[in-house]
Amino acid sequence: MKRAKKLYILLGVLALACIATFILTRMEEEKEQIKASGETILSLDPSTVSSLSWQYGEESLAFHKDEVWLYDEDDSFPVSEDKINELLGAFENLGAAFTIEDVEDYGQYGLEGPSCTIDIQAGDDTYQIKLGDFSQMDSQRYLSLGDGNVYLVTSDPMELYEVTIEDMIENDTIPTLENVSKIKVEGVDDYTITYDADSHDSPCEDDVYFTTLSGSVLPLDTYRVESYLDVLEGLELTNYMTYKADGVFLESYGLDDAELTVTVDYSYEDDEGQEISDSFSFALSRSPEDRAAAEAEEAEEAEAEEAEEEDEDEAQIPAYLRVGDSQIIYQISQEKFEALMEAGRDQLRHTEVFTADFDQLTGMDISLEGESYSLSCQKAGDEDEEDLWLYVEEEFNVSALQSAIEGLRSGSFTYEKPASDAKEEISLSLYLDNEDFPEIYLAFYRYDGSDCLCLVDGVPTSLVSRSDVVELIEAVNAIILS
Repeated sequence: MKRAKKLYILLGVLALACIATFILTRMEEEKEQIKASGETILSLDPSTVSSLSWQYGEESLAFHKDEVWLYDEDDSFPVSEDKINELLGAFENLGAAFTIEDVEDYGQYGLEGPSCTIDIQAGDDTYQIKLGDFSQMDSQRYLSLGDGNVYLVTSDPMELYEVTIEDMIENDTIPTLENVSKIKVEGVDDYTITYDADSHDSPCEDDVYFTTLSGSVLPLDTYRVESYLDVLEGLELTNYMTYKADGVFLESYGLDDAELTVTVDYSYEDDEGQEISDSFSFALSRSPEDRAAAEAEEAEEAEAEEAEEEDEDEAQIPAYLRVGDSQIIYQISQEKFEALMEAGRDQLRHTEVFTADFDQLTGMDISLEGESYSLSCQKAGDEDEEDLWLYVEEEFNVSALQSAIEGLRSGSFTYEKPASDAKEEISLSLYLDNEDFPEIYLAFYRYDGSDCLCLVDGVPTSLVSRSDVVELIEAVNAIILS
């Protein structure tokens, strides 16, 4: 009997709980009406905004506009106007997928302790925008405008506002360096490169960049120069160290006495089609400590003649770059530093000893082991036909000789003259169908066991691998001995 009485009591309590739950649910449904929206809930003109601040987690940022945008904590911080406009653009036409009206419990939407709170002043209007949780059903963000409603927004402002002060800086940009007229290099070398598409100072038709060496015009390799400019254009200047490049910072980052400074003069067309001339420059260096340590290590390696392969575990030494007179100093990788330091005159020269087009050759005289040999070329009358090469009136296949001549490469450049007792390995007088360069004279002298000294038109130019010269000699012997 007692057990039955207890059971009846429990059933009664359960019934009362169900009735209470039903009543509360109906009351909640009456208070919070959820309806599909699709309407624009905020239309904000970014040009009217005078202040913007937001806080998420431990991050708190605030900016105000005084003709230009300024960082509240430091007016000297270079604020990105584009980034500010991007942030404000989130509310230029903010739409809601659903609207929840007459909200009493903001906590269930993550809006009691919001993920992010954004404050905006636009004219006489102020806005406080709170960003809450994601809806579990459709992964849209709950948002409050302080009007008693909660909105599920179609685009999530949090994707834009989860940034730090580093993301707000107006980084320097590198222009498109296509129409370059001059490049001035200081540091690794002190010289100037000029662009001249109509020059007659090179037997190579592709040469358009020139400098001077010992008072003479020196053609540079177009591919190498433009590859260097591509490296420069491809730099990503995002990792700034300071935006106050004063004397102390310049000295600590080695930029008071930069290892390299490059200035590029170029032109471009504006929106109206007018040609505008401009200039871009950068300075590059390592810190004084890192620079001294690297130079000491390089000297030790050279002295010990260590293997060329680098240790993969070798510590990377950062370098620092400054654009023009910018107040921002950036850190770049050792890889980028090394690529930019490849700006020396010799590093941009042709490595090919013979730079003309082989098809321009009309003949050649060769001196080998005290004997002279003449090869002539009968030019083909039709583009589909091949030139005919002759030695003592006999036709021969020139492909091996052509490959050997075109394969001659400068391993390093030098101005050293041949020793008085140096043996001439081979010399060639190359005759071309070229008004400006009717003849090119190449001579190769034994230098040591691995290299030969190359003279071009009687001027010491470079060291060429002895194996390349031997290949040339063998190609000549194959012709004259046959």
